[in-house]
Amino acid sequence: MSTRTHRRMLVAAALTAATLTLTACNSGEGVHDEGASAGSASTSSTTPSPKASGGTSTGAGRTDLAGRTSEGSTGGAAGSSGTTGSTGSSGSTGSKDSASASTPCSSAFTRTTATEVSRPLNHLLLTVTNTGSKNCDLTGYPAVKFDEAQSVPPAFEGSKPQAVVTLAPGESGYASVLVSTADGSGSNGYTAKSLTVHFDKGASVAAHPSLPAKGLYVDDSIGVSYWQSTMAEALAW
Repeated sequence: MSTRTHRRMLVAAALTAATLTLTACNSGEGVHDEGASAGSASTSSTTPSPKASGGTSTGAGRTDLAGRTSEGSTGGAAGSSGTTGSTGSSGSTGSKDSASASTPCSSAFTRTTATEVSRPLNHLLLTVTNTGSKNCDLTGYPAVKFDEAQSVPPAFEGSKPQAVVTLAPGESGYASVLVSTADGSGSNGYTAKSLTVHFDKGASVAAHPSLPAKGLYVDDSIGVSYWQSTMAEALAW
């Protein structure tokens, strides 16, 4: 066999082997599957978990078509409620009881006395005691009249207290009356035998405390203090 003929036979054998290899690949024989590529893996779909609208889920849970959560989920509505608690309204102050509700003091439920004192000189002490069952107020200053006097004496403005004097049942309020000057410089003096006391200038009902049997000397220097809660404060004027 010549050398050329031998080469042709080798080439023909190589072509035949290559053809058989390609045929095996096309038929799927002898091919190893390496799996999906990285690119194809990224396109696989995953099921998203439902959004929570508040609260904390305590289980896996499933959401039905109405949006309600089952199998242990607290759900958004429950979570959002939290501990609501009532803020409550500001407490009512309540109405005062019958003992603490104050009314103007009246001679109908008080006792009034007029006492001549030794110090300071020429002073009369008025004492009003609440004999009723409710609180009462002594406002302003007493309007006093000796005998048939047509006018009431002025008040010492410096004696005005910072608050109205309120008398609980059994308590007393006080005012002093300067009836005449100590040095006798007053004018138009006379001896009074009776006294009328209105608890304030606007009161329509009056008390009539007794004066000393000998009467009480009064002149035009007369003046009164505002109602006070203590005897000492009243006699300071």
